[in-house]
Amino acid sequence: MKKLVIAYSGGLDTSYCAVSLSKEYDVHAVSVNTGGFTKEEIDHIESNAYKMGVSTYKNIDAVATFYQKVVKYLVFGNVLKNNAYPLSVSAERIIQAIEIVEYAKSIDAEYIAHGSTGAGNDQVRFDMIFQTLAPHIKIITPIRDQKLTRQQEIDYLKSNGIDMSWEKAKYSVNKGLWGTSVGGSETLTSEKPLPEHAYPSQVKHSEPEKVTLTFLKGELVAVNGIENDSEINIEVLNNLASAYGIGRDIHVGDTIVGIKGRVGFEAAAALITIKAHHLLEKHTLTKWQLQHKEYLSSFYGMHLHEGQYLDPVMRDIESFLQSSQDKVSGDVTVTLMPYHFTLDGIRSEHDLMSAKFGSYGEENKGWTAEEAKGFIKIFGNQNKIYQQVNS
Repeated sequence: MKKLVIAYSGGLDTSYCAVSLSKEYDVHAVSVNTGGFTKEEIDHIESNAYKMGVSTYKNIDAVATFYQKVVKYLVFGNVLKNNAYPLSVSAERIIQAIEIVEYAKSIDAEYIAHGSTGAGNDQVRFDMIFQTLAPHIKIITPIRDQKLTRQQEIDYLKSNGIDMSWEKAKYSVNKGLWGTSVGGSETLTSEKPLPEHAYPSQVKHSEPEKVTLTFLKGELVAVNGIENDSEINIEVLNNLASAYGIGRDIHVGDTIVGIKGRVGFEAAAALITIKAHHLLEKHTLTKWQLQHKEYLSSFYGMHLHEGQYLDPVMRDIESFLQSSQDKVSGDVTVTLMPYHFTLDGIRSEHDLMSAKFGSYGEENKGWTAEEAKGFIKIFGNQNKIYQQVNS
């Protein structure tokens, strides 16, 4: 039988794919952990995969890879799609697709399958990565190609002796290092909010808590003075902040296939890290660095969201973002409170708000009053000429 690798999550769609494809192919199931999986959950997914008839199951730990290849650039760029969403799921899918196709190549698989439908973004991200990195491997998508309903999938699995609890959860939750997405009947409308109980993290603390975040060249290297790898610090911060119900919102955006989409999310660590990092940048970067970073970061986030990660322009933008972080080092103090947080201030040896040059609105130490008048006169020349010519 010909060798096939399937992107396996353990849900209904990928279970249908595993059972149906194992009748024709030698199926090897792969899951990619980009954060959010416990060992018990991984063991459960593996156990179910073998029940579906796969030959082998592999779980790839890609949390550190996910941070190094994607997340750190989202922090460097302060990327929030539509000024709200930290690209929690779309960023994960890119790394998952790369890891899966590289594994398929390593075992000489002739086919690769995923459970995406024909109506979402993931089909685009997976197919584009697979086609680019392994054009010789044929892509198979049973759910998309057969236009299957959920009930048809359940009936098929039951007819093959796979009778698990396939009742659809009221809320679909996708948890990862950079945030958790939450979808439900409310997000299919334009007016309804998600209820409190839909979010996986509930409010446990009410008293304010101060947290110190330490950045070194733009990367989060310590939380409250305790140093660790940045991806671990993100998890630590998330555990602290999610207990306050911080980071909840609903993102409304344009899908790759041209329709509007609405999804809830909970991304406490992502939002706090981005906002704290941005505050530190305001103190340590020049106004031109900040201006050019803003539009390049927006392009980076959009290209990533739409599956264009492998375009060389992404490496170009990453080089710029990396270079911009050379002086972005220091401490940022944050206060956590129920449902929100405040940025209290920063300490950095690269702080450009240096008192030796003067205090804004108070005094100057670097120029005379006459020099200021001359600067203002020349600075306003173009406006004065335009008004006089066109009055």
